[in-house]
Amino acid sequence: MAELSNQLMALTVLAYLAAMVCHAAEYAFGDRSHIGRAAARPARQLVGAGAPATEGPLVLVEGPADAEAAEPAEVAAEPAVVAEPSRNRGDLAGRIAVGFTVLAALLHLGTLVTRGVAADRMPWGNMYEFTLSVTFVGAATWLGLLSRRPGIRHLGLFVALALVVLLGANGLIAYTPVGPLVPALNSYWFIFHVSTIILSTGILLLGAVPAAMFLIKTGYDNGERRFPYPLGARVPAAETLERLTFRLHAFAFPLFTFGALIAGPLWAEASWGRYWGWDPKEVWAFISWIVYACYLHARATPSVKRTTATWIALLGFLTMLMNLFGVNLFFEGLHSYANAG
Repeated sequence: MAELSNQLMALTVLAYLAAMVCHAAEYAFGDRSHIGRAAARPARQLVGAGAPATEGPLVLVEGPADAEAAEPAEVAAEPAVVAEPSRNRGDLAGRIAVGFTVLAALLHLGTLVTRGVAADRMPWGNMYEFTLSVTFVGAATWLGLLSRRPGIRHLGLFVALALVVLLGANGLIAYTPVGPLVPALNSYWFIFHVSTIILSTGILLLGAVPAAMFLIKTGYDNGERRFPYPLGARVPAAETLERLTFRLHAFAFPLFTFGALIAGPLWAEASWGRYWGWDPKEVWAFISWIVYACYLHARATPSVKRTTATWIALLGFLTMLMNLFGVNLFFEGLHSYANAG
């Protein structure tokens, strides 16, 4: 089962990579996001027609919203609009990309399940397994959002890119053979603490994608054309990205608070006889909590610009990466389980 898990892991990365390539094809050759097309659609207006009464006194035509700009005129039947081939190809590539993402998520889940069966425990015992679980939460959350809001599909390129990078780095620098839990993790608090941290971390990491794209989209709308601002040409509206960023962070923050500042200290007291010991993992978890609290406070303060608040959210993302990889690799402490079984 351990070998099967490793093979599924490789297939998972390849499937996410295929999804990224298809999303890139949609991004390059397809139309703008569905939200962008809806916003650009001209207003509809009823105008008088000069046609005979038998044909109806009023017709619905596409035109400017200003009533004075429209002159009553005889309106001929418009031919059916044929979609451009590039738009059709782009839409097809986007649908294929979503299919690959679903396949990758299923393979991702299979990787976790077979790893857990091989170890005869929950697959959360070391940094490799923890990162596998966090990225799966991010992928599952993304698919849930996409099912409810198909108009954000263009963000899939950047979500898939983040998943490929995180999983690739995880496999290269954090892989650990299957083994039993270290004694300190063998507690009923293991489920409560680690599960909430995994869930909240996965959602917070996903929230960094619309946060970054909001800043890029805002710069693009303001006329910036240097890299990376042209990437904002096809993503949803800046307001939509900012709202999505806030909702993801607002949902995940209470979970992170419970896992890091309530369940964690209680488990520490049961295992090590103290609630807080300023271990590197504890310190960086607290730093992440402070930064995300600052983001939510800034977001709720009318005098703070949304771009400023979003930069704080991205700073929180960097602290989470440090907590996810840096602490385990570069610091020694009670939470250093990078190579634990």
